[in-house]
Parts: sequence; C-alpha cells; structure tokens
Amino acid sequence: MAQINKPNEYFNTVLYTGNSSTQSITGVGFQPDWVWIKSRGAADNHNLFDSVRGANKYIYSNDSQAEVTDTNRLTSFDSDGFSLGDDEDVNENTDTLVAWNWLAANGTASNTDGSITSTVSVNTTSGFSIVSYTGDGNTNATVGHGLGVAPKMIITKNRSNVTPTNWTVYHASLSTNYQIALNQSDAQNLPSPLMVTTVGASTYTLGSSRREINESSNTYVAYCFAEKKGFSKFGSYTGNGSTDGTFVYTGFKPAYLMIKNRDLGAGFGFWCIWDNKRNTNNPENIYLVANAADADNSGDTGGVDFLSNGFKFRNSFDYSNKSATNYIYMAFAENPLVGTNNIPTTAR
Repeated sequence: MAQINKPNEYFNTVLYTGNSSTQSITGVGFQPDWVWIKSRGAADNHNLFDSVRGANKYIYSNDSQAEVTDTNRLTSFDSDGFSLGDDEDVNENTDTLVAWNWLAANGTASNTDGSITSTVSVNTTSGFSIVSYTGDGNTNATVGHGLGVAPKMIITKNRSNVTPTNWTVYHASLSTNYQIALNQSDAQNLPSPLMVTTVGASTYTLGSSRREINESSNTYVAYCFAEKKGFSKFGSYTGNGSTDGTFVYTGFKPAYLMIKNRDLGAGFGFWCIWDNKRNTNNPENIYLVANAADADNSGDTGGVDFLSNGFKFRNSFDYSNKSATNYIYMAFAENPLVGTNNIPTTAR
C-alpha cells in the first residue's frame, strides 16, 4: 500500500478570527471539498459545507435539522481555502474559529455502481469521498461510493426531510450492523429495521427505507472514509481508567482526532475533537464536541498526548478513558511515522 508522505495536502486545520464582514480564509494549502467550521469562543453550531451540495448549503453536526441554504455563510471554495459572508456562526467579529478541511476531487462524477445512482467527489489517494443520492425507499438498495476499497466509516445525513432526522454513522469498529448518531451522545444501537449493512469496495447497502438513510425522494449526503497508511486511521480502543491511558497505535503523529464512547449512553458519549492547531503542546487539553454547540472546552486537566505513532489519554474521564469501556475514533495525520522521503517524525 502506498503511503502518503504529506498529509497536509489532503487534510488541514486552519484557525481564523471573524470580522462580521466578508473575508477569504487562506492557508489551507489546497481547495477544500469539505469544510467543517466551529466557533471556539461562542456556543454556536458546527457548520458543515461541501462542494457536492454547493458552497451556500450547510448542515449542523450537532442538530437533526435538514440542510439550509444561506448566502452569508460559506460563499465559495477557493484555491487555498474558502470565502465567508458575515453570518455570526462562521464569522462573528473578533470571534476565534477553527475550520477542518478535507480534499476530495474538486469536481463531481455520476456513479452507477449501486442500485441508486449517486453523485460523488472522490479522492482515492486519501480515501475520502463525498456522496450525494436520492432515496428510493427500497430495502437493501445499494449506493456507490467510488473509493475502490471498503470504507471504514460512513457519516450520513438526510438533507431534505422537514422532520428532524438524526445523523447516522457506520464505523467498522461498532458491533455488527450497529449504528451511532453524530448529533447525539447515545451509545451504539442495533436499529430495527437496519440501516447501513454490507460495506464493500464499490458500494454499501441500505438495509431499509428508514428516513435516516433511504426514504423515497429524500436527498442525502454521506462522507465516506477508507483507511490510508500514513494518513488516516479508523479504529477502537478500550479505556483503562488511568492517567497513564491506553496507548493507541496509528502509525503517524495525529493532526486531528475525534473519539466517541460507544458503550455508555446519553451524557457520557460525547464526540470529542482535538487538533494540532488549537493545541500545540502535549497534553492536548482543548477539545470541541461535535454533538454540542459548546465553545472550546479547556477544562480537561489530563487531555491526550499526540505521539509520533499514535495517541494516549492522560485522564480517566467517561468520554475518553473509562476503565473497560470501548471507544471508536477517526484520526488524520500530521506526519507519518517514517515516510518514503526518510523524514522521521517526533512527538512533542
């Protein structure tokens, strides 16, 4: 398997300050296809934009509402970042904000691999695709994702249903056929009827007509991730309840880490996000919560260490390292452990 030696060509985090006017955010290093913006200083919603749906359309990771169009939020995807309008969720004056950025294809294609035709923007090098499709209401319908290998994680949202509809997340480290909601802190659950079931190299199966994944005439977006050496890792670990927490091997120094307690219910299973731009030294003790509008939380007195080849928690909190409790994660690299360019990486 080829290794990505420069992960920041495919994923990068940028920090910026709002101005309540218009501004262009640069320094991403590429034209992003998926931009996830969150205020660090205010209790504002997480705003998610992608190039497949179009720059002016946003959805909230912390909410079940449908997609909204707003010409005053993200206005364009640019060659080195993106441009903003004056909406306070993404550009309030003097507010500090973070944007996580992923590269797909900077274009779309029609995918007919599944029984449902999808529109995709695919980067097979980094293992990331954005998939848009219209539900047909059929049990065991299939959707093409374009990655060429089976994704390890699929994050799906109903874009159009006026009835509040939860996000649903497939993760390879959940129990078989179990799902988990990005906008909630609930534990994994076995839905009845099933949602995403068989996941293959070209398609994945929608086990039912549930409105989260395949209600007839509803539109959907799915963010699909395959694991790539030196760039991304999607796995699980078991907490040990110690300040010398479980070491989790990724094969790279993380630039971004999102974790979720899969076992415990509401109030314990926050989707917590750390990155190497808001935190510049170990332990990383500033995190945001994908399922809540909260500002930066810097009260984590233990935090997590980003190491040269993985990560280790330094606390015994329920959301990250409770003894004998299972967690899922997705991580993207700052540097691979050792690239083919023979440049080693070190922990902080």
